[in-house]
Order: sequence, then structure tokens, then C-alpha cells
Amino acid sequence: MQFNIPDYVEKILEKLEKEGYQAYVVGGSIRDMLLGKSPKDYDITTDAKPFELEDIFSDYKTISVGKEFGTIIVCQEEGNVEITTFRQEGNYLDGRRPEWVTFSRKVEDDLSRRDFTINAMAYNKKVGIIDPYGGREDLKNRIIRTVGNPEKRFSEDYLRILRAIRFATELKFTIDKPTFYAGRKYSSKISNVSMERISDEFFKILLSKKPSNGIRMMEEMGILEVILPELIPTIGFDQRNPNHNMDVYNHILCVLDNTPPIIQTRLAALFHDIGKPSSLTIDERGVGHFYGHDQIGAQISKMVLDRFKASNDLRDKVYLLVKEHMNHHADFKEKGLKRLIRRMGEKEIFDLIDLQIADIKCSNEKATIDHIVERRKRIEEILEKEEAYEIRQLAINGRDLLGLGLKQGPIIGKVLEYLLDRVMDKPELNEKDTLKKLALDYIEKK
Repeated sequence: MQFNIPDYVEKILEKLEKEGYQAYVVGGSIRDMLLGKSPKDYDITTDAKPFELEDIFSDYKTISVGKEFGTIIVCQEEGNVEITTFRQEGNYLDGRRPEWVTFSRKVEDDLSRRDFTINAMAYNKKVGIIDPYGGREDLKNRIIRTVGNPEKRFSEDYLRILRAIRFATELKFTIDKPTFYAGRKYSSKISNVSMERISDEFFKILLSKKPSNGIRMMEEMGILEVILPELIPTIGFDQRNPNHNMDVYNHILCVLDNTPPIIQTRLAALFHDIGKPSSLTIDERGVGHFYGHDQIGAQISKMVLDRFKASNDLRDKVYLLVKEHMNHHADFKEKGLKRLIRRMGEKEIFDLIDLQIADIKCSNEKATIDHIVERRKRIEEILEKEEAYEIRQLAINGRDLLGLGLKQGPIIGKVLEYLLDRVMDKPELNEKDTLKKLALDYIEKK
């Protein structure tokens, strides 16, 4: 079988072979090509040792990312290529790093240390595919299976348990039984893995086509209660409300699947109703209500994303989306919509609309999204007309107010807020001379 390897990758393979070394494209790129996908990146494995690699590619820009483990990155304009020396490893004492690494002359030794069979294949034009662990067969049968003993593989790096779920979710594969049972046995050990590595895999699950499959696998394997225990109380939680035909957990997963694959939107979908179990009240008719669950959920999202070491920007976007998700009940006038755009931002306002549409669709079959579709249309019109909703969009600024004789200080901000309030009501007022007159009238009255 022949693969179409990009020229910039083929050039590295040829250079290594010219110097008398073996060289193969390896891992996920082979998996992707066998699945008919275009790989995002290419990794190469070789019997050339690290100091030999540095010499061979001395005329390239290289980055050493783990010289002791035999890994360098060769930088080219078309893309970077990671090159790793064939290696064997000793026992993993900390569930993350081997106690020793030794370099090898056999590609099979290198493939034997990899995580899953579908990632343990190598290829070059001369030899073709090297597949000692049945990766092609597992791809054909849509199975995630470890290379060798699954308990040994997982004890080497407990993150592999979550990676198994991630691959199964992304590829719509099943995890074979021994691999699944080993993952469940060691699921609690994932707490030993750094949160940055966990969140990277978890976010990839959330961005898959049907993330609910991954969340359910995490639940079944016992990982959910380790990395996201806040979600556990929603499982089987009856909403006792005629407007909802699912328990909280299944509603959340439905919303998750029905939002676009944008990380802040998917995270907001995951957290939007997470505050319901702690906010339930029952009225005299036996109907459940969840007053303030949006505020509780927003606080939980902030706490969890801090734990996940997410960026402040992502955390704040998710917090705001969760906090605002119930405002689809509000009857916003034009000024109210402009204030909402100001709070959310031009892009995030549409993330909120997407979240609300998914939320309504997953409530019950009689729910209508007509009012949200109409709201989106009105927001689009406001933005298209460039009607002001922020101070920076006013035809006047602080310097102009100083020129009118106002003194530097809080009064400048107060006047600008007043002018914005007037302009949001009447966009035609957003003209410099008109705003100057309105500013002077406001100061006079003060």
C-alpha cells in the first residue's frame, strides 16, 4: 500500500536513509491515512541517535524537546516534524516516566512501547506498513485496544485511560473488554496525572462530533467521579417539571451534542444546568423549580475551570455563558439587546444563542425556538447597522469632553455612559455635535 506523504516529510525520510539510517512515518499519521483522513502532523521514528540527528539536520532549525528520550523537532516552512529515535523503556515507577530509556536498532522495539494498536504502525515506501500488533485489523473492526497487557500499558501512563476514551469518541470506536476493564480498575489513578494533560484530552472529547459518548464512557469507567465529581449529582436527577422530559444529566448531554464544536460553548453546555440538584424547590402542586441555578452553575464552572488550569479568558467566557443562559425568557427591547451584546461580546453573543437553542430543543418536544431565532436576527441587524452598544462606538470621546471644559476624573466616564444610554435608545443621536450638546445639557442639570 502506498501513502501520499507530503514532500517536506518525505525529504526528511530520504535524508535519513541517505545517511544509512532506517526511517519511518509512525503513529497517528498512519492511523489517519488508513482511515482516509489527512493527518494534522507527521512523526518520524529512526535508528539514528540524538547526537546523530543533530548532525544530520545541522542545516535546519531544530528544537530539542527531550534529548534524553531521543526526540527532536525539525522545523520547516511547510510544517514541523518530530523525530524520535527507536527506543525501549524500563518500568514506569510514577505512572508517567520510565525508570530508564535505551535506544534500539529495531523499529519493532519502538512500536512495542506505544499505547494502542491503531497508533503502533510504521511506514516507508521501501518496506511498506509495519504492523506487529494488528492495528489495521482493529481499525477495520473499529476497536481501541492497547499494545500488549492493558494493565501494564495504563500503569505506565494513567492518562492513556482517558486517551482510550478520547479515541473511541472521536473515531466512533468501541473499547475492547480487557482494555475497558483495566481502565476501570485504574481509573482512580488518573488523579496522579497533571491537570493540564487531563484537560487537554477532556477538551478534545468535548470537541468531538458526539461528546456525550465520551462522557458516558467516562461515567462507566469511573473517571467522571475523579475529574468532574460536580456532574455526578445530575445523574438520574428527576426535574419534576412538565417542561423537561429528561433527567438533568441526560438533558445536559443532549445540549452538549447539539451545540457547535466551540470549546467555550461546549463547556457552557456541560455546566449550564449543573447547579440544578442544589437549587431544587417544589411548589404546592409538586412542580420542581430551580431558581438561581444559572448563578450556581456559573460559579461551579469557574471553580472547575480553575482546577482544570484553563486560561482566564476561557473561564470568563464560560462563566458568562452559563450565567446568561436563562435570559431567553426575557423580552429584550433594542436597548436591552445592545446591553446584552456589550456584556457578551460580538462573537460570544452568538455562542449564547447557540447554547439557548440547544437548551430549548433538549427540554421537550413541544418547545419552540422561534423567539431565539428572532432575537438572533435582531442582533445581526444591530451589528450590521453598526449601532453603538459600547462607549468606543460613540462619535465623541473623553478628549472631546475635556475640550468642552470638563475636568479629568470620574465625571468623564459618567457622561460617556449617559451618552451611550441615549444613543442605544436613539441611534440617530450618534453624531459629534449632537452628543456635545447632550453632554453640556447633562452637566448643566448636574
